[in-house]
Amino acid sequence: MKFNYGKIFLLGFGFFGVSVLWSIYNAFVPIFLAERFGLAPAWIGFFMTLDNLAALFIQPPVGAWSDKLRSPIGRRMPFILIGAPISALAFGIIPVAAVLPLFVACTTTLLLSMALWRTPVVALMPDITPSNKRSQANGIINFMGGIGAIIAFLIGGQLYAKNPAYPFWMGSVLVIVSALLVFIFVKEPKDFEAAKEQPNMFSSLKEVWQDNDKSAMRLFLAIFFWFVGYNAIEAFFTLYAVNHLGLSAGDGASMLGHLSLLFVIFALISGFIGGRIGRRVTISAGLILLAVLIGTMFVLPPDVLASPLAKLPVLGTVRVISLLLMGGGIAWALININSLPMVVDMVEDARIGTFTGLYYLFSTLAAIAGPNINGWIIQLSNKNYNSIMLVAPIFMVAAFILMWGVRRGEAKVVA
Repeated sequence: MKFNYGKIFLLGFGFFGVSVLWSIYNAFVPIFLAERFGLAPAWIGFFMTLDNLAALFIQPPVGAWSDKLRSPIGRRMPFILIGAPISALAFGIIPVAAVLPLFVACTTTLLLSMALWRTPVVALMPDITPSNKRSQANGIINFMGGIGAIIAFLIGGQLYAKNPAYPFWMGSVLVIVSALLVFIFVKEPKDFEAAKEQPNMFSSLKEVWQDNDKSAMRLFLAIFFWFVGYNAIEAFFTLYAVNHLGLSAGDGASMLGHLSLLFVIFALISGFIGGRIGRRVTISAGLILLAVLIGTMFVLPPDVLASPLAKLPVLGTVRVISLLLMGGGIAWALININSLPMVVDMVEDARIGTFTGLYYLFSTLAAIAGPNINGWIIQLSNKNYNSIMLVAPIFMVAAFILMWGVRRGEAKVVA
């Protein structure tokens, strides 16, 4: 298998499209729920987990299904060509849904269709990449995803101020364009390695649980813990900006864009660091750094965090909290870029889709738990949105402890 940087960049448009949609969704749907429909924080937290409930039951089986599928256009591509257009259509209707039942119908359609194609588009990366280049390739993929998040947060934040529907319509168009670019320019391998045994997702989960080494189980639990901490903050950050920092929803989205910018810049570097010093060490360093930065946000007073430092082109106003978020983007790159390559390098190539599905099973469970945990914490603390910055570092430290029991998942030796 030959490594091609150009092909990986083109494949990155798939993750670009996914990232644009989820970034806009996470930034502005909580605002709609609070201001348009008057939902309490606990209910907002529950609503923001519905996408993950859909993904929980769809993404892992779809990953295993795509391993087995044989079609003239490949194993992964049919899911992308069906799921992406449906996602784009539903996403474009969300901001103009004036009543809650229609709003729920649109978001439910979006969540189901996104769950159909997210695992296959991610599994394409290891399909076309040799083991020793997967951290670097995942860096490129996430670089493209980070660009999508920057566009969503920075440009989306400006568009939202003009019309709340504009960021959503922009996202719909970009998803369609991204899916077409992947379909036209990325060709799946014609010959697929056949597994000696092809267990389904549940059998694979049982295998992970019963493995004497426990490396895979520790890694999946670590993934669960760090996503609980990260997703909980992301789901409530715009409301945190409004209610704790006294800023606007657009400001909150722009500050998430600052995090995404440093994630993008450091995505490629993180892949090379993981390839050089090892994936486990790189992830562990990122976890400690992220825990410290989030803890600092909890400690510093809101007027200090919101203090403007500079106004820059594209970035807009850079505040004290922006610097902490930028450091968080670097830490998140160290963690996120190297985790999927660790997962897929624990099994033979024929089961990449299945273990990619397991990766999303645990990250999805975390994305369900995180907003719910933090929604209740906010509500029980009399709507103190700063409380989420206290909980997240605890989960990062738990993930760090688990990572030091992982003994497999580094790059395979190429013969």
